[in-house]
Amino acid sequence: QVQLVESGGGLVQAGDSLTLSCAPSGRTPDNFAMAWFRQAPGKERDFVAAIKLTDGRTYVADSMEGRAAISTDNAKNTVYLQMASLKPEDTADYYCAGTFTHPRTYYSLSYFAEPITYDSWGQGTQVTVSS
Repeated sequence: QVQLVESGGGLVQAGDSLTLSCAPSGRTPDNFAMAWFRQAPGKERDFVAAIKLTDGRTYVADSMEGRAAISTDNAKNTVYLQMASLKPEDTADYYCAGTFTHPRTYYSLSYFAEPITYDSWGQGTQVTVSS
């Protein structure tokens, strides 16, 4: 497992944008993918976006298409989740997750969208969107 640390949550207004950050506590492993999930009170943990660090390929949940983007810095030490036009229903705890990947394997969105794919999880950061 890799220890992941999230930051950037907080209270925002509807319509605002927000960027969350996630970084491994140590060096980012090679052949690694990182993702963001969110979980609202009383609801299941839902996939938001993922990025395969080996080739930079990104995956975004259909429900967040056009409002969420995932990226990494050049050193691939930090993964960012940029969200725009936030709505009160985006209020949730946002979790960063990580999993090792094979460099020559094709991965579908559905693979990265499953929480069971990941063996590393951060503690979560809370995002509250007020109306």
